[in-house]
Amino acid sequence: MTDTNETEVVRGAAGMPEAPVSADVAAIDDVEEAMRDVVDPELGINVVDLGLVYDIKVEQDNTATIDMTLTSAACPLTDVIEDQTRTALTGGPGGGLVQDFRINWVWMPPWGPEKITEDGREQLRALGFTV
Repeated sequence: MTDTNETEVVRGAAGMPEAPVSADVAAIDDVEEAMRDVVDPELGINVVDLGLVYDIKVEQDNTATIDMTLTSAACPLTDVIEDQTRTALTGGPGGGLVQDFRINWVWMPPWGPEKITEDGREQLRALGFTV
């Protein structure tokens, strides 16, 4: 006979509660906002509004992983963008927003002008580009 008030015990990883998000872990929205300080050196528009940032994850150790592309695979400015990202995310008083970061340079899906946000389009129009 089974007591109907008993709850089923789930063993293994499936039965473990999710780890609470630590207050010391940066929010994805905050990382995205900080990435607006990273400017494409050729166009002068930030990488978020250009649609170059595809995904952001922040691990429990407060390390950000950013899936990002460039307007061209032959772009010679990855070092500049990485340096700007380092300053935006790990610089400043108290060590910055995240402990560390990693950029995964991805090429699929390929970047295209349709990925530019409306804010990015307005910035490009102000620079004289037709979008």
